Formats: sequence, C-alpha cells, structure tokens
Amino acid sequence: MSGSSYRSIGQRQARLLELLRSDLFLDIQSIQDELGVSVATARRDLSELEGKGLLKRTHGGATVINQVTRDYAASVREMTNPEEKRCIAEAAAELVVEGDAVMIDSGTTSLRVAELLAPNPSLTFVTNGTDVLAALVANGARNVFLIGGEYIDINRSLGGPMAARAVRGFHVDTAILSVSAVDTKRGVISTLNPQIGCVQQEMIEIAQTTIVVADHTKFERSALSVIAPLGDIDWFVTDSATKPVLSSVPATLRKKFIFA
Repeated sequence: MSGSSYRSIGQRQARLLELLRSDLFLDIQSIQDELGVSVATARRDLSELEGKGLLKRTHGGATVINQVTRDYAASVREMTNPEEKRCIAEAAAELVVEGDAVMIDSGTTSLRVAELLAPNPSLTFVTNGTDVLAALVANGARNVFLIGGEYIDINRSLGGPMAARAVRGFHVDTAILSVSAVDTKRGVISTLNPQIGCVQQEMIEIAQTTIVVADHTKFERSALSVIAPLGDIDWFVTDSATKPVLSSVPATLRKKFIFA
C-alpha cells in the first residue's frame, strides 16, 4: 500500500504498530517498503510513537514494547485489525442467549458486539461506554442502562469508583469485556488505567458468564492495572493468530478459548 492510500497519519501509524507486533522488530527499510513512505516520514512516525510509549526505537529501526503504558485513542484503534474484530464480535455474539441481560464495557471490539446484539428485542443492556450506548440506540436496542462515573477519553468510557459502585447495583447473565493485555505468562488480564480496571473487576463479579474479546495483538503483553486471573474468565474469543501463543497455557485454560 502506498503512503498516499492512508486516509490519515493515525491510520498509517496504526498499521506500523500492527506490523511491529507481528514481527517484533522492523528496520527503517522495511517500514519504507511496507508503508510506502520516505525515510524522513518513517523516522518521524517512529519518534511520535516512541513519545507515546508505543514502541522503542533502536539503531536502524524499532522494537515492540510488551508493557502497555499508553494506548491510541479509540478512533485510531478502530482502524486496527478491523476484519479480526468483526469475526471475533460475531463469535462472541453467538454466546449470548435470548432474554439475557448483557453488560458491555467500552472498547473497539466490544463495540462491534454491541452493534450485532442491539437489534434483538429480548436483550437488556448495561454499559459504561458512550460509544457503545450510541451504537445500541442507533441499532434499535430497546432496554438500555448507562453506568455513570468519571469520563475517560482514551476509551470513551465512564469509570472510577463511582462507576464501580454503580455496576454493583446490577446482576447480569453475560459481561463482554475488552482489555489492553492478556498476559499468558503471569496468567492475568489487565488494562492501562486503574480507573477502567476497577469497573471491569466489578463487571466480572456481577456476571454469571464473562467473555473477553481480544485480537492476537493483545496477547503476550502486560499492562499496569491487573483486572483478574485468566481463570476467572469463562470465555476468551480471539482470532486464529493467537494459537501459537497458547502453547504454554495449561490445558484447562486452553479449553476456554474460541477462535473466530
């Protein structure tokens, strides 16, 4: 793809990160070839992404950072791995049963699930995501409850202690969560912001079934705020590129993974 084919700098940089997570290291020449940009543009993108804590520059290129310290805004993350997210959302939606009360947190993959479930009149929805709320209403959801709290722009959610307390006022059949990292070495899911993590912890507590939706780029990573052990999650819905990562995961946990 040539550089001019990217609609925005954000889209180009999202593609660069996607390539880096796949290859772990990229040199400048590879970045030029893959993105169709000049040396100056490649170096400028690397500098900007390093400044945001999303990669580490090395001599002649860049390497991936496994510890998630910052994340792109939702508008950029929506453009990353869209086909994988669509397939994951379809598989996750199939796990929801007629008549369920469904908690959906904020995230680009959980947003896709909300769009698919919204037309079902038998479902009741609870969410802390402003994007998810808009998608539910736009797609015909009839019964929707919005959790209040502190607005967090990075994922367009309502979080913090107020939101966590509000979540405890509900009991749902299914909770659908997006996360920043699935750390198979430590055996935990995590997020970069404790204000987000404390709400997701409560969502797990009040749900009969918890589903984590995460594409392969979220695996073999860690993030600041631990949400829960992998064993507390009922289903992980991901794409087939995650399979090699799971070789060291205990068989009891591997049974929880669904590949879209």
